[in-house]
Amino acid sequence: MTETIRTATTHDAGKLAELAAVTFPLACPPGSSSADIQAHLEKTLSEANFEDYLADANITILVLDDDGQLNGYTMLIAKPASDPDVASVLSALPSTELSKCYVHPDHHGKGAASRLIQASLADAADKGAAGVWLGVNSENAKAIRFYKKSGFQRVGTKSFKLGDTVEHDFVMEHELQGN
Repeated sequence: MTETIRTATTHDAGKLAELAAVTFPLACPPGSSSADIQAHLEKTLSEANFEDYLADANITILVLDDDGQLNGYTMLIAKPASDPDVASVLSALPSTELSKCYVHPDHHGKGAASRLIQASLADAADKGAAGVWLGVNSENAKAIRFYKKSGFQRVGTKSFKLGDTVEHDFVMEHELQGN
């Protein structure tokens, strides 16, 4: 296996959309409707969306690449938080949002997510962030445990619209060392 973590390129947009279609539903609350999940995939995780993300100088997508097969990805957004509920609770500024952190279910439990998150934190620190924040669904206990284990602490809450449903997320923050 020649698995590497690298920065995604525009050539990865289609593979990222395919991976998102597999991984995003796994992070949704159990009661989420398939229509709401599909609407979110089409609105924010399509190939065209990934092309736009990859063209944005403030967004970095890191991928877990195994000989051209993408097994996971993270998306870092180096912009001030626009949500007032988030902005009011962050203490490590400037802060980068860890907008996405997904690993294909075939690679769960193998350290892939830990490697991706560590690479993402290092990338944010290298680009001058003092902290990294994320929103995680309040019902996603597995992800919350993982983020806590990775050094994130719950600092607040925010709302997240999934299709026609308003979900509730915990805001978690990780202070980066040396900034």
